[in-house]
Amino acid sequence: MDQIALQLDRPNPAELLARLDLTASPAGITRVSCRRGRGGTSAQESGRIGSILRQAREELAEYFAGDRTFFTVPVDLSKVPSFERAALEIASQIPYGEVRSYKWIAEQLGKPDAARVVGGAMAGNPVPLIVPCHRVVKADGGLGGYSFGLVQKEALLNLERSIAPYVGCASTKIFCRKGCAHERRIREGGRIHFASAADARMSGFRPCQVCRPA
Repeated sequence: MDQIALQLDRPNPAELLARLDLTASPAGITRVSCRRGRGGTSAQESGRIGSILRQAREELAEYFAGDRTFFTVPVDLSKVPSFERAALEIASQIPYGEVRSYKWIAEQLGKPDAARVVGGAMAGNPVPLIVPCHRVVKADGGLGGYSFGLVQKEALLNLERSIAPYVGCASTKIFCRKGCAHERRIREGGRIHFASAADARMSGFRPCQVCRPA
């Protein structure tokens, strides 16, 4: 993938989306890749595949704008080898705004000495952004690698650190992940932002049964 300058420190959803190519199967998104320029478009599909592609673009636009902290669009990793697929599935569970190490993922897989292999799995992630391999770093705190380049990896992490990932409703005392349909119905003046699910619970809020914040 091209290590292009996406300028994620100052997100511009239209500009960013113009440089992303998406492909999908009926089961989900199979690839997210970047072009150097704006030329070209993602394949235009109808039916199930078209619906998945549209959903992915909408959710990516919301993510870059800071209006979404999780993805619901399905992904299809069926052609990824089993170990790498398992590593990516663990990476997909890393909370928004947080990081874990390659070694940590290896330990979750029961292979504590396989950090380098995990690094290869992250580098070969066919659906970056949606499966957030940018949240996986070196055990010493270094960024490690990223298929879109380290400038983009750091910018993505900075973007996520700048957004409160949970929003509570003052009247119902329910909190959601940002981007949940219920969160979007909370009126201005009744929105309470939380840095963590633990903060929300300590403030007397209960989790949404739709987006199920951790």
